[in-house]
Amino acid sequence: MSFDPLAMLTAFGLIFLAELPDKTMFASLAMGTRMRPLYVWFGTSAAFLVHVAIAVGAGSLLGLLPGLAVKLVSAALFGFGAFVLLRSGGDEDEEEGGARTVTGFWPVWGTAFTTVFIGEWGDLTQITTANLAATNGWLPTAIGSAAALMSVSALALLVGRLIARRVPLRTVQRVGGLCMAALAAWTLVEALTG
Repeated sequence: MSFDPLAMLTAFGLIFLAELPDKTMFASLAMGTRMRPLYVWFGTSAAFLVHVAIAVGAGSLLGLLPGLAVKLVSAALFGFGAFVLLRSGGDEDEEEGGARTVTGFWPVWGTAFTTVFIGEWGDLTQITTANLAATNGWLPTAIGSAAALMSVSALALLVGRLIARRVPLRTVQRVGGLCMAALAAWTLVEALTG
């Protein structure tokens, strides 16, 4: 198996854009205001790594199907992702927890891990990661997806408020949705002409 850096960059870009307007980014931002940000990042990163492993495993199983079936399923999943991002209302519901401050590494890590682990099931980024693993290989997809998810979490913890003031959430969703729509069209053309 050869490692494709373009597949890794594709995974990073798509997952990064899809995760920016996601509820877990806002959950990270909210937790970072009440808890030690580095501990939150360790917890969210661990949860993201587990979800990437699950998604890559599912995508690898999908990759065992005939090529045409994989491309059609991939095109449909990209199309669904585009639909979800483009129709999103841009609501910025932050996950409000109690006012209680959690301290100590393990309590903060556990809170962050649990919040993201539960929140990411069936999420667009998990579906996209599985889709990319089926078509682009599991290793570059896993590295690119994990790096993107962990980067968004760090970004939320470090400069989340600045981004929220300067770049409208709806703009980020539209860019991500257009990228997904383009990939859906490209994959469909590949399936029908290949």
